[in-house]
Amino acid sequence: MDPRVSELFGAAAAAQKSGGRKTAKNGSKKFKTRSARYPKASNNPPYLPPEAEEGNIEYKLKLVNPTQYRFEHLATQMKWRLQEGRGEAVYQIGVEDNGLLVGLTEEDMKASLKTLRRMAEKVGADITVLREREVDHDSDEPHRIAEVLVRKVPDDQQFLDLRVAVLGNVDSGKSTLLGVLTQGELDNGRGRARLNLFRHLHEIQTGRTSSISIEILGFDSRGEVVNYSESRTAEEICEIASKMITFIDLAGHHKYLKTTIFGLTSYCPDFAMLVVSANTGIAGTTREHLGLAMALKVPIFIVVSKVDLCTKGTVERTVRQLERILKQPGCNKVPMLVSSTDDAVTAAQKFAQSPSITPIFTLSSVSGESLDLLKVFFNILPPLSNSKEQEELMQQLTEFQIDEIYTVPDVGTVVGGTLYSGICREGEQLVVGPTDAGQFRELAVCSIQRNRSGCRVLRAGQAATLALGDFDRSLLRKGMVMVSPEMNPTICWRFEAEIVLLFHAKTFHKGFQVTVHVGNVRQTATVEALQGKDELRTGEKAGVRFKFIKHPEYLKVGAKLLFREGATKGIGQVTKLQPAASQYQQQP
Repeated sequence: MDPRVSELFGAAAAAQKSGGRKTAKNGSKKFKTRSARYPKASNNPPYLPPEAEEGNIEYKLKLVNPTQYRFEHLATQMKWRLQEGRGEAVYQIGVEDNGLLVGLTEEDMKASLKTLRRMAEKVGADITVLREREVDHDSDEPHRIAEVLVRKVPDDQQFLDLRVAVLGNVDSGKSTLLGVLTQGELDNGRGRARLNLFRHLHEIQTGRTSSISIEILGFDSRGEVVNYSESRTAEEICEIASKMITFIDLAGHHKYLKTTIFGLTSYCPDFAMLVVSANTGIAGTTREHLGLAMALKVPIFIVVSKVDLCTKGTVERTVRQLERILKQPGCNKVPMLVSSTDDAVTAAQKFAQSPSITPIFTLSSVSGESLDLLKVFFNILPPLSNSKEQEELMQQLTEFQIDEIYTVPDVGTVVGGTLYSGICREGEQLVVGPTDAGQFRELAVCSIQRNRSGCRVLRAGQAATLALGDFDRSLLRKGMVMVSPEMNPTICWRFEAEIVLLFHAKTFHKGFQVTVHVGNVRQTATVEALQGKDELRTGEKAGVRFKFIKHPEYLKVGAKLLFREGATKGIGQVTKLQPAASQYQQQP
């Protein structure tokens, strides 16, 4: 992690003190044209990277009239690519294995796509042609290449699920954008679209999100949007969708920062979407949210909203402002402005392959301008983990992190969270803890739901709610874990971490108290010792020993750590635990 990312936090704290009035000075400086500043998808290279043996991308020069033996081989190969992409594969037709764009005549392309469709039918998948384009060729007849998305939900899972955390300053239009995407109706310009997302009366009255809400957007096997637009229920969406985007709507106001950090650390998002209002630009907590996502190494893309309220020049000024921040040494990102469907396809693929690429969308939730480009991006966006990593996690012992606790009439106690490793089934016996005394209590999982839809088996990396029957809710709290009884969980009062102090007004020393975030753990801890130093200043690194104040916690070595106290912020990694004795306690 580059310590210079502290510039983002320092700038955010400084802007907060000045009331967020600081703006970039343009002067008489002439800006480069947009095409010169951004990598554009339309400038296609004459070749692609060589085909990788692993992964879900397959190059095929030609698929014209294959023999039966060859067809069976191709179908098996498609199964393998779908497995690698956890249900999604991309076929490049007219491309050699070394990545050379040869192209096919119209007749050969039709025959190849027909064969590809037969292959997909054989394995029970659907195909969608993402784009076709011409390539330079010596002959007079035009030659084209085609990019095709193949999608099939694997037999052992309900749907492919990607989690996207939604960040941005207050009033940037986060909840409104999610309302438009998930409800299928444009906003009226006064925030009607966001009303379904709010969980509390004060949120409806103020129009400001203060809690974490979860929303879903589905895509079927052909890439069509599946949302609440046709009076569908969540169960129907889950049934129809092959791919699900789960949005984690986080608070934008500075006073709810602890909730936003908890959402980023605990819900394990695959990607982060930073929403910036075109008319206010980079204001308030925008820099801070960008810095948090980068500190936690969550790939981030940007949506510039409310373009219907501004002139073209204002939108361009906001995009230039974003570009400057993304290119500064603390970020080292490559902005990619998305202005066509072709750009959206390229952005989705490059974004997943390279963490430095940052797609930028400019859209309106009122007029619907460029909203389709964002949907194309979500439809094609591949999962970050491959099937092998998923398999390894599933073979470990069960570990479920508790993020939310509810009491549901006629059901009893229900906990929401993420299955970090292993497999969890209905009726499974687990232990939950640690309690204030460092104990673990036995319980049984009565039923499981994913996205409000019943589910019998939960796999590593999936978020869900688990019904625990008549288990006493007062014994549970956020930050606890439910683990397999065979696991001997390490709980601790004290732990050591290698940290970078991102921002601190004075000096950071022994005895200082901070709120520590590690995964779903959020608790105040005291700095007991600094290794080799008496005090720390902004940008400095050190080994630190922390001690929790209220109760012991379950931690893992190597876990990312984030701490804060007022304007003080820092990041790091847990390096050593000082275990406290843990024991199982039979529930009376």
